[in-house]
Order: sequence, then C-alpha cells, then structure tokens
Amino acid sequence: MEAYVDHAIENGLATIQFYHPAHNSLPGFLLQNIADEFTRLGAREDVHIILLKSGGERSFCAGASFDELMNIQDLEAGKAFFSGFAKVILAMRKCPKIVLCRVQGKAIGGGVGLASAADYTMATRFASIRLSELAVGIGPFVIGPAVERKMGTAAFQMLALNPEEWQTAEWAKQRGLFYEVFESTEQLDAYMEHFCKKLLSYNPLALKALKQVFWEGTDHWESLLVDRAAISGSLVLSDHSKRAIEDFKNGYSKTNN
Repeated sequence: MEAYVDHAIENGLATIQFYHPAHNSLPGFLLQNIADEFTRLGAREDVHIILLKSGGERSFCAGASFDELMNIQDLEAGKAFFSGFAKVILAMRKCPKIVLCRVQGKAIGGGVGLASAADYTMATRFASIRLSELAVGIGPFVIGPAVERKMGTAAFQMLALNPEEWQTAEWAKQRGLFYEVFESTEQLDAYMEHFCKKLLSYNPLALKALKQVFWEGTDHWESLLVDRAAISGSLVLSDHSKRAIEDFKNGYSKTNN
C-alpha cells in the first residue's frame, strides 16, 4: 500500500487516518496533509470531535522519515522538514474540537509527539514509546513542548536522555500520556467507540470551551516550535547525525521486520 492520509465523518465524529509502509513514518507531505485535515475538519460545523489513528496493526508511528532526513542538504530544507511536525502540533492545538488519539502499537519520536498533542489518548499494551532523536544526533526539540506539557519535565528528560530505551505503555499511562491501556486492539476500539459516543452526547459548545481551557498558556508555541525546528534543522546537517541516521534506519528496519 502507498502512503496516504484520509478522513471519514459519521454522526459528528471525524476520523483522520494516516499510513506509510515504513512503519507509519512521517515524510513532509504526510505531515502537511495531517495538519491540513485538522484545519479543515476543525472548521466544519458537522464535526464535534476528531479521532487520529494510523493504519495497520503494528507501529502507530515511527516518527520522522529517515529517507527524507538523509536527503536534507541545507539549513532551510532541515528547518522546513522539522517545521512539518510543528505544523501538525499547532494544528491540533488550534483545532477547536477535542482531539482523541488511538495508539495501537509502538510510537517513536514524532509519534510520541502526536500522542502528546492530542487531548485524550488511549493505547494497547503493545504501545511502547521512546524518543530516539538524540541517538541520531539531534533531539526532541519540536515535539518537546507537547511531551513535557503532557507528561511533565522529569518524564520528558528521562525519555530524551535515554533514546535507545523503550518505555512500556503502562509506564506512559502512569505519567499521563495514555489515559487507558488495553490488552488488545479490539478492546481499545470497543472502548474508543463507547467513549466517542459519550463525548458526542455532550454540549459541543462546552467541549469547545474546554478545549480552549486545556491549551491556555501555549500561545507562544507559534514561534517556539519554529525556533525549535531551526535547531533540529541545523543539527541534522552534521556528519555525526548523517552517519547515525543511516545506522539507526538500518537497525530499526532489521528489528521491526
């Protein structure tokens, strides 16, 4: 299957689904498409809540596209690529609708950022997480504010400084990233359906007001995340990062195939 981003709307629930054959990694065009979907769906009067999910039954999201990272040759290209993650996080933040996230499998780097930027995230026990950025010579700069806001500074520091160590879904639940962890995808989906129906029964104006309250104090993110993208865009040009990205890509492919 080729990479895609699509959406469906049913009874006030909009579902955004993305997919990439490389473990649901995120090249720039997918990031832009996801951000655009949040903007469009957030403006629709027939949409009251939005669910973000990925295709397939294995990885939720492997983060940045390593093929694209390896091809970055200058600062502007690097900043533009990492700004893709900033655009998605900002689109989720500015979206006036409550955003739910379904995490069926492993989340790495930017995948953890997506889960953190949602208003309510649920997962299966297979949804281990890690922030792998430092291992490839950069750092979780763009997604950092979302992860720290959701999980706290101590958890963010632990993840950022242990880029090769997986943390379990239960660990992530204890620190606030996941609100529920289920034994299977089937159980996750059944509860997701139940929870969405409950949310849709509530006053949409109240949900919209709650969304604004949830994100108070983040107006400065518009400039902060762009500045963070410039840091990553600069670091990715180093020889250290280029070697590390190629090694990491090869190692991840062997481990997950």
